Amino acid sequence: MVWLETKKIIIVVIGALLNALSLNFFLIPANVYASGFTGIAQLVSSILGEFAPFTISTGILLLILNIPVTILSWKKVGKSFTIYSFISVLLSSFFLEILPVKEVSTDILLNAVFGGVIAALGVGLTLKWGASTGGMDIIAMVLSRMKDRPVGTYFFTLNSIIIMTAGYIFGWENALYTLVALYVSTRVIDAIHTRHEKLTAMIVTKKSDELKKAIHDKLVRGITLLPAKGAFSGEPKEMLIIVITRYELYDLERIIKEVDPQAFTNIVETAGIFGFFRRE
Repeated sequence: MVWLETKKIIIVVIGALLNALSLNFFLIPANVYASGFTGIAQLVSSILGEFAPFTISTGILLLILNIPVTILSWKKVGKSFTIYSFISVLLSSFFLEILPVKEVSTDILLNAVFGGVIAALGVGLTLKWGASTGGMDIIAMVLSRMKDRPVGTYFFTLNSIIIMTAGYIFGWENALYTLVALYVSTRVIDAIHTRHEKLTAMIVTKKSDELKKAIHDKLVRGITLLPAKGAFSGEPKEMLIIVITRYELYDLERIIKEVDPQAFTNIVETAGIFGFFRRE
């Protein structure tokens, strides 16, 4: 257990470092913007540097923007997820402050592509290990716990604001390259983690009661229980069917491994659902 937590912290550190590298070496020098709260912090920093008599670095702004959503996450999501997410934000801000802003390439397209890929590697790895890089990931997690709302709409709206503002103030060419960076980031995150907001887990187990209790203790989700039988062994078993969000996949995997390592689990993509999605 200690080793798993240590690995998780190491992954969070690597993710934060990759995020800072993508910004300071590729996106910021090229005036190409990241997605979500990182892009907002980057954009506000650029606007202050251009029009205000003072400037605030992207790292400091990123930390400030994440403070209210961290408080919200602490109340609505859970302590473990929130702590690791805030550590990720804190480390990202730290690396952004200590690493120099250095132009690796003068080609804006290369900056957009490589910046997007490196940032996505950091985000994807962090999500895969049950944490987040803060910002919109936390908001998505909160919304998924409260109601079955279309999280993609919020991501699209925020990123649209970033692109339109960047285009209006700094030129539409930069806005178009920002679109390239966002597209590349999305594709890489999809490859590392999962592109589907909702997933269905079908768990065949002999310990259905223990597993059901452990899942309900951690996740606010309903479970359907079906009788099952091993075709080869003839042993009676039960199948638990549960629909989760992409942000809950890590927690579900850990629960299954702890309660019944011998359980057979099939995770499938969920295109849509009808009826109740959460357990009151």
